[in-house]
Amino acid sequence: MAVTPTVAPGAPGIPARWTSSAKSGVGTALSLASRVWFTISHGILNEIYYPHLDSACTRDMGLIVTGPGGYFSEEKRDAEHSVEPFEDGVPAYRLLNIAADGTYRIEKRIITDPKRPALLQEITFTSLKGGASDFSVYALLAPHLVNAGMGNTAWIGDHEGKPVLFASGRGVCLALASSLPWSICSAGYVGFSDGWQQLQNGGRLDPACQRAEDGNVALTGAIGFSAENPKVLLALGFGATPDEAAEVASASLKQGFEAAAKAYVEKWRGWQAGLLPLDRRTAQGLNTYRVSTAVLAAHRSIATPGAAVASLSIPWGFSKGDDDLGGYHLVWPRDLVETAGGFLASGDPERALEILDYLRSIQQPDGHWPQNAWLNGTAYWPGIQMDECAFPLLLADALRRAGHLPRPELTAFMPMIERAASYVMRNGPVTGEDRWEEDAGYSPFTLAVEISALLAAADMFDACDKHQPANYLRETADIWNDQIERWTYVTGTSLCQEVGVKGYYVRIAPRDAAGAASPKDGYVPIKNRPPGDTDRPAEAIVSPDALALVRFGLRAADDPRIVDTLKIVDATLRCDLPQGPVWYRYTGDGYGEHEGGTPFDGTGQGRAWPLLAGERAHYELAAGRKERAASLLRTFEGSAGHGGLLPEQVWDGPDMPERELRRGGPSGSAMPLVWAHSEHIKLLRSLRDGAVFDMPPQGVKRYIRDKTVSPFRTWRFNHKVRAIPAGKLLRLELLAPAIVHWSRDNWATAHDSRTTENAFGIHLADLPVADVPPGDTIVFTFLWSDAGRWENVDFSVAIDRSDGQ
Repeated sequence: MAVTPTVAPGAPGIPARWTSSAKSGVGTALSLASRVWFTISHGILNEIYYPHLDSACTRDMGLIVTGPGGYFSEEKRDAEHSVEPFEDGVPAYRLLNIAADGTYRIEKRIITDPKRPALLQEITFTSLKGGASDFSVYALLAPHLVNAGMGNTAWIGDHEGKPVLFASGRGVCLALASSLPWSICSAGYVGFSDGWQQLQNGGRLDPACQRAEDGNVALTGAIGFSAENPKVLLALGFGATPDEAAEVASASLKQGFEAAAKAYVEKWRGWQAGLLPLDRRTAQGLNTYRVSTAVLAAHRSIATPGAAVASLSIPWGFSKGDDDLGGYHLVWPRDLVETAGGFLASGDPERALEILDYLRSIQQPDGHWPQNAWLNGTAYWPGIQMDECAFPLLLADALRRAGHLPRPELTAFMPMIERAASYVMRNGPVTGEDRWEEDAGYSPFTLAVEISALLAAADMFDACDKHQPANYLRETADIWNDQIERWTYVTGTSLCQEVGVKGYYVRIAPRDAAGAASPKDGYVPIKNRPPGDTDRPAEAIVSPDALALVRFGLRAADDPRIVDTLKIVDATLRCDLPQGPVWYRYTGDGYGEHEGGTPFDGTGQGRAWPLLAGERAHYELAAGRKERAASLLRTFEGSAGHGGLLPEQVWDGPDMPERELRRGGPSGSAMPLVWAHSEHIKLLRSLRDGAVFDMPPQGVKRYIRDKTVSPFRTWRFNHKVRAIPAGKLLRLELLAPAIVHWSRDNWATAHDSRTTENAFGIHLADLPVADVPPGDTIVFTFLWSDAGRWENVDFSVAIDRSDGQ
């Protein structure tokens, strides 16, 4: 009697969740025809992306083994896992999963098909207890089509007379086909009628469950292993329709694994062969350089050249649902420029140029870049971070200085460069969010990027014979550089006394209502702290971010203020782990697991970042301590997880095996973090060269060697300074033409100065007040030329003896 296909019970299933972010492998074919990316963790496939890097289409795909006496084993939970690439720098993987109870061994080889959008998984099952016929092996696939676990439909169908497992959602379809016939298949709702529930509770699949609509669904198929056929090839095809996906899967099966693997490996081998030989091996034989270069290339788009995501992972994904659509598979302009730096350091300027071109394509009309974005440039989070608006200028100039952006190509990028430089000047130096995407104010890191970017832009303007705007860019950079300490350096605090230093740079100084910095008096709201425990005094929060002042060439490595800051950082933020010292982001950080190891849920406790060990190594190299830098490189690499992938954070507490947390090992945040792998590549290059690879030269010459200072201080409506040092000119920067009506003696006498417009549309008036003695005050107001009206408000700037606010 035929079984009537039925819709599985339990709709719509339990709330959807993603999976572990601790990846042990990421891969893709370097082929436009493929458009599939995959991740591996716990011996199985995790998120598989199609047709773009930012479109996750599965939660995971693994095996379940059942046998006599109610035996039930899920390989991701009940086996010991090992993973290795086919060869150095080729992200095709061999997986070995051996049951913890010694019952079975599963060997896998995983690639994507370079000729079509399909993923191939060759699986060999070996029974270690009893015969192969004693056990049944099931493939379990959880579709999460286009970044969503809910709203998917799964069903059992056929193609060319053979059963195929299908799913669809949001305009994408997938089809899972097998070289060995599926002996029985099932579609169900997760948590109620999925294959895992059926096998766990009843020991067999229910063939009546042929369809599960509009929910959190799963597909399960029994693989027809036998003593004669211990090996199977599974093909997961993608397409816009079920037929298209099934045809893709079928074509991949017919082609076979070996032919696809040969093409896959050759493409990767050819690309790696063109890179600089910075190869470096661990004691276990892992080539960490080739791991890092492969990570960078596996996170870039082929269809959208230059686009690359921050990580093919979702931090703490096993606790995240459909409300976290983006995870880390989004474009962050900062991370993207760091990725370009990694390509450039490894000897692939073409990829870096593609990134610059992509950045040009997603730049906003006013010159800024979004905080993060989908591959098509659509903004995801709404913030604006000034370092992200300045970083592309540094990338363009790095390419120019290396000879990869000659005059004709540079000229083509000048509209982008002009808009970016104008945006930074008009809206800096204050940032709406720092590089940790949290707080507004004056950040040493952001200031370093902004100032060095303005100097870099000035050189590019000069190279295109635009000398007047180039001069203004340098003047602005000089003004900001002069005030870094005024804005972000404190002295005489209790922390100074405790550590025994004169002063230090704070993590960030909030600006007050008048737009002035207040590093000693202001409070910083720490984003990821519980309610009632957010605001901390700015002077009490420090960060390794101040090292950016050295990295970007604005302060010497032996500057006493930098040296003292590092003493504070090491006293408060250094974490000694088995691999060596690693640092926290800043005092009181809440972005990390809770104390008991439970996942970050909007609050938590910040953990140590291996990336910061790489940044510290670059500082040590800049300070002439190459051996110290090399030691930190070993610490950096020692923080990697399975397969050599570098995590965003590492666990700093005692081992918690039940939560898969090991002291010094990856935490539940993103892994791999592409930014960290870029830093790793740059550190290898820097150590080879004996100098910091990506340090811009302009600031080194201008501020460290030539000790340039500015004759100006600026006032603008978004940055109303209250005081300037005696001997400085007061520059007023306005966004419309005006006559400045001003006085140095409280209106006993008055002067008028007409603004002049520069190349960036900024209207300037330089008031000659350098001879005004300390203690006096300049007052001024504006007659707006276009509107013909007075501002009707008097503004004042005091003349100070020192450069303090």
